[in-house]
Amino acid sequence: MKNNICSTTFQVVSKLLIISIIVSCKSPEKVKLEQFYVNGQELYEQNCANCHQKDGSGFKDLYPPIAGSDFLKNKEAVICIIRNGASGEMTVNGKVYNQQMPANAQLYDLDIAAITTYIYNKWGNESAITETDSVKKVLQRCGK
Repeated sequence: MKNNICSTTFQVVSKLLIISIIVSCKSPEKVKLEQFYVNGQELYEQNCANCHQKDGSGFKDLYPPIAGSDFLKNKEAVICIIRNGASGEMTVNGKVYNQQMPANAQLYDLDIAAITTYIYNKWGNESAITETDSVKKVLQRCGK
């Protein structure tokens, strides 16, 4: 029994040591990007994937795709729509959509920064963090 406990403890300590070595090799910026990406993915799946789908492909003629979307060219508009929603016609990749997107007023600026980081790193050819301060400034200009 004592050998099993020692063996298990050794395995746990060894794994923790390996993880800490791997993590310590990454720059603080890389760690932060990974945190934003993972949190953004989780928030996207909770708040966006029901309509835009987990793979960002959209849903038929109702909800536009995010993956490969020409709408990603305007990050400020994306940030504003995540917070405030949208209604009326919207053209994405030459196709007109006219389905209301509800506001996400419950999301914090940090949440929107994480979602935006995830979207742009996953489908927008970026490898950078959308900083919370920049989201806050954009949202002030959105008027809500």
